Amino acid sequence: MTTGLAPIPDAARPPSGGGPAATLPRRRFGTTSLRVGMATLWLSVIVLLPLAAILWQSVSGGWSAFWNAVTSNSALASFEVTLSVSAAVTVVNLVFGLLVAWVLTRDEFPGKRLVDAVIDLPFALPTIVASLVMLALYGPYSPVGLHLQHTKLGIGVALLFVTLPFVVRSVQPVLLELDREVEEAAASLGANGPTIFLRVVLPALLPSLLSGAGLAFSRAIGEFGSVVLIGGAVPGTTEVSSQWIRTLIENDDPIGAAAISIVLLVVSFLVLFVLRLVGSRAAKREEQAR
Repeated sequence: MTTGLAPIPDAARPPSGGGPAATLPRRRFGTTSLRVGMATLWLSVIVLLPLAAILWQSVSGGWSAFWNAVTSNSALASFEVTLSVSAAVTVVNLVFGLLVAWVLTRDEFPGKRLVDAVIDLPFALPTIVASLVMLALYGPYSPVGLHLQHTKLGIGVALLFVTLPFVVRSVQPVLLELDREVEEAAASLGANGPTIFLRVVLPALLPSLLSGAGLAFSRAIGEFGSVVLIGGAVPGTTEVSSQWIRTLIENDDPIGAAAISIVLLVVSFLVLFVLRLVGSRAAKREEQAR
């Protein structure tokens, strides 16, 4: 007796428990695990193992040796120069990096592509070359009449040069994707330019601004090549922590050099962590407001 219903084709039947299709999720899971394992192994070899090695070296002489190294007068003076100049450079980069990103994104002018390419020049240029340029421009024979060698201002100018791209490149993609209709709607409701920027644009840019600032600060506190000539490593005045580390290595004190390095790593990590945390919370608030 026939029921009049057409038979279900084989292609439409659900796969049986032992068929090849049933193992597809398992294969995908295995591929994902392999990728995660390879990524973890690579990060461990490139990042975690060197960090573990320098941490072990910094404490190999005992806690007292570590403490004496990071609290010596020379170390504290280098920390003061490094952190104060790096913080000032980061603040300046926040303002002018945003300005440059805004001009490259919102304005049209001759040579725009050339300027956009020049922004990445500090990434490609060897930092010692940047130091030579700074010395030629602001050294004893400055063609512009500015003598900044052996000054904190000279160090700051050099750090501004090498850290400028971080804020610009962090903010630029966000500005490109920003919805201009929201700004136009705010303008139609009577909001002026500063109000639109502070209430509409800046909250959307805050996470990327903080991320770029954190990267710029971390690069600044560990910079060596661009400040080695213009700064001059005058103890207590222009000697940054990276130069003090070199001095310790030259004086056959690898434990002290490792201890200073650990302090810089901890400061850099904490700044990046806090800024990323604040940025992620700001991004969540922005999404909820939408």
